[in-house]
Amino acid sequence: MPPYILQLPAAGVAPVPLVCDSPHSGTRYPADFGHAIDLAALRRSEDTHVDTLWSALPRAGAALLCATFPRSYIDCNRDEADIDLSMLQGEWQRPARPSQRGLALGNGLVWRRTPEHLEIYRRRLGAAEVEGRIDRYWRPYREALVRQLSLCEEAHGAWWHLNLHSMPSNAYERLGLGTARPLADVVLGDRHGSTCSPGFLHEVRSAFEAQGLTVAVNDPYEGAELVRVSGDPARHRHSLQVEINRALYMDEGTREPGPGFAALATAIGGVVARLAAYVTREGNALRDRQRATAAGS
Repeated sequence: MPPYILQLPAAGVAPVPLVCDSPHSGTRYPADFGHAIDLAALRRSEDTHVDTLWSALPRAGAALLCATFPRSYIDCNRDEADIDLSMLQGEWQRPARPSQRGLALGNGLVWRRTPEHLEIYRRRLGAAEVEGRIDRYWRPYREALVRQLSLCEEAHGAWWHLNLHSMPSNAYERLGLGTARPLADVVLGDRHGSTCSPGFLHEVRSAFEAQGLTVAVNDPYEGAELVRVSGDPARHRHSLQVEINRALYMDEGTREPGPGFAALATAIGGVVARLAAYVTREGNALRDRQRATAAGS
């Protein structure tokens, strides 16, 4: 199985400057994983069905990139150097800059434990084993995303990027955040205004709210590595993380689609149509400004 599936704009549909990726919806568990806990426990970390929920994207002219492997094996939404060296056996020859969050939660580039604090391994991983995961899974996925964003920028002078996820309905509890407020249906993360324009954030929020969904911003997820490296609004590179509450569309125990799945997929289709129109307008306006600037120089 290849490490990702890339869906390009459907035949006959004009491409729009929107690239989306789902790094955590993979369900193909590599044979060399060697985990020591039940598969059911690992699967609770999947963004199961997120790729299907957003299947309207290619029909609207956007690109959709989806990982086929699970985040618990290697996490594409982490920096390559976010390595917990205490997990490894053998000398690590590559850069290592473990994040404090990754060390504390056990969820750096290669996970040590699940969000429920279950230890994934009863062994240390070989350094060559982890290098193989990076080279065969992490890097091809990241390079595919960079390639799509770059092609978008070449064609349109800008990109708009959605990093697609789902969140457990008890997210506050799992994160150790004591609060009485209910979890929103959708959480948008722009790393507190640093990864996309206010206009893009407003449009995405309004699009979801128009479908009757509640939306929070940076609460409790502010966006992680992929939006950090993909977002630079001053250079017309807009990146936003989107988290969907799993209780809306699936049984969180069995991972099977729930009774709300079809309705949510339809609602997301409406969001996609609105965003495709938005990025088209914004891209055309940017091109007009650039042409006017060139003509006046």
